[in-house]
Amino acid sequence: MSANPTVHIDIVDAPIDLNALTEKVSDPDVGAHGWFVGVTRRTTDDRITETLDYEAHRPMAIEQLGQIARQAIDTYSLAHVVIVHRIGRVPVGEASIVVGCSSAHRVDTFAALPWMMDAIKRDVPIWKRETYTDGQQEWVHPDSDSTPNE
Repeated sequence: MSANPTVHIDIVDAPIDLNALTEKVSDPDVGAHGWFVGVTRRTTDDRITETLDYEAHRPMAIEQLGQIARQAIDTYSLAHVVIVHRIGRVPVGEASIVVGCSSAHRVDTFAALPWMMDAIKRDVPIWKRETYTDGQQEWVHPDSDSTPNE
């Protein structure tokens, strides 16, 4: 782990620039960078998705994202963590979330990414509404049995 681990958390209402985030996990003492980029896919089960809309309780979401990042640093010996979630309308093919981290070794980076995504989906007050090409809309909750596979 870096002597000075860093956390970068943001909630944005515009497209996420992954390239701009790369420098936030860069460090001459790390040997691995890992990224998860969640994008709006075209189909959910047998339905065609037009767009996703995200809403957040911004202050609570930022606080919870920071707690998840700090716990990941402690648990997985990470040097740096970046979590950026987009709110508002996210068209097909665009990113709604980017989670990145770096560590001395790849095993820590590989293990931390799914743990952080599971914690984000479970604990952070961000909600998603799917709009389908037939005009129907549906709020999707991560703990719901009706949640499409992600």
